[in-house]
Amino acid sequence: MADLVRRTGLTAAQVESLATAGVFDCFGLGRRQALWEAGRAAEERTERFAGVTVVGPPPTLPGMSHTELTMADLSSTGRHPVEHVRAQLAANWILSAEELRTTAPDSRVRAAGVVTHRQRPATASGVTFINLEDETSFINVIVSPGSWKRHRTIARDSAALIVRGRLERANGVTNLVADRWNGSLWPGVQRPETSADANRPRAAPSDAHP
Repeated sequence: MADLVRRTGLTAAQVESLATAGVFDCFGLGRRQALWEAGRAAEERTERFAGVTVVGPPPTLPGMSHTELTMADLSSTGRHPVEHVRAQLAANWILSAEELRTTAPDSRVRAAGVVTHRQRPATASGVTFINLEDETSFINVIVSPGSWKRHRTIARDSAALIVRGRLERANGVTNLVADRWNGSLWPGVQRPETSADANRPRAAPSDAHP
């Protein structure tokens, strides 16, 4: 890493971005260790003696968890976490934000994404609005007071959601009126079982549990 900096003149921020993205994994450096080393390597310059820095040796650092690696990828490369599970979601007829835009209004569908915000305006009569984000765009979710009460823990605390509901479209804006929830994007979503559902891959069956 130090040799790279001396040859290219990379800044500390540039070396840290490379470390966050896992560029130095092939040299046996975990991302945490590479980030630590980045500060020391960034001091290497052709006008200085090689190996003379004020940064000490790195401590023993744990590797990143799967979630931390995903967020590091997102921050450094722009790769969205939902990309990792898109194939599984598609296999279970869970639509992307982009697909929702071309799905017929009043369809019963499922969609999934990372929660970006929740809000309940004082003028909305108890209705909560949740915004989800996937790798294609944003999903507007409308939650009635009754649905929020039934699924409050999942809707309030989950960082990512699978939501089932009825699709609304007005004035070019697409909303999903939620009635069922799942707080995980990982394995466990049940595939619809009836042949009628199998013939309609764009719609979630009414008895499906997202």
